[in-house]
Amino acid sequence: MPDHWHTLINIAAARAGKDVYGEKPLTLTIDEGRHVIKAVRENKIVFQTGTQQRSSKRFHLACELVRNGRIGTLKQVNVFVPAGIRGNHFKKVPVPAGFNYDFWLGQAPSAEYFTERCFATFRWWYDYSGGPVTDWGAHHNDIARWAIGLDGPVSIEARVVTPPLPNGYTTPSEYEATLTWANGVKQIVKTTTDDSPFGEVINENGQRNGVKFIGTDGWIWVNRDEIEASDKQLLLTPLPDNAIRLEVSNNHMENFFDCMRSRKDPIASVETGHRSACIGHLIIVALRTGRKLAWNPEKEIFTGDGAAAASPFLAREMRAPYDYSFVG
Repeated sequence: MPDHWHTLINIAAARAGKDVYGEKPLTLTIDEGRHVIKAVRENKIVFQTGTQQRSSKRFHLACELVRNGRIGTLKQVNVFVPAGIRGNHFKKVPVPAGFNYDFWLGQAPSAEYFTERCFATFRWWYDYSGGPVTDWGAHHNDIARWAIGLDGPVSIEARVVTPPLPNGYTTPSEYEATLTWANGVKQIVKTTTDDSPFGEVINENGQRNGVKFIGTDGWIWVNRDEIEASDKQLLLTPLPDNAIRLEVSNNHMENFFDCMRSRKDPIASVETGHRSACIGHLIIVALRTGRKLAWNPEKEIFTGDGAAAASPFLAREMRAPYDYSFVG
């Protein structure tokens, strides 16, 4: 199901009293996240966000070591994500038999049908997703936030590296963003460019798909295939008994099922999914406005000079009848 449908489906399930495993990114906008949280908490359901790297031993180890100062004071987090794709002048074709295209569009604006608007390529359109920002970015930015240990950044700036082609996909295939956190940590998020945009490979520029934590006393690099450090002992030396311990899950789906039985929050609760999704949404707003933005992560509002330009992007108009009333 495309990203722009996540919110209404999750709310409908919550109101029906159903526990939910919700795919990433949690929502299409920041405001939608507030509605999902409200529905989950009012209806007392169990909600697991599909950011399954929280249930990976490698990512857990990296974040726990960073939280405990194993690399000294954390100064910078580099997040590498695969680049998106470009394309334009798509051929208009008949809607396939049996496909309710209006329903598929849902809350998104009406638009003529062509194959590239749907299926796996829906994510390269702002009407339905956020491109590479909210694809792999939803996973790696969640890990960055877990290690940093704060709700969200306080400032965001971003630039388009490779813009979309005219009359084609609307999300930029390559971008770079800088987020500053209240503790002074700089988070750099950038796309990789290689022949396999979904692969975890090193390209000619040395970029990779993963997260690198850089501190005053060393660095830790982690992705789904490996964990490395500036000194291997950083990874091997046990933490002391009084160390900060992060929640442990060794299987994301199993954690969800366990919590269905216990009625406790899973490792990637709805609030966790929302706050991590906000990072991608903030980058998108910075890309679309071209402004350096100040953000209050507690109140979830833009402040300062860029607030007037950025605030309209907190929510998007929902095409009738596919709005919040559609799900009761």
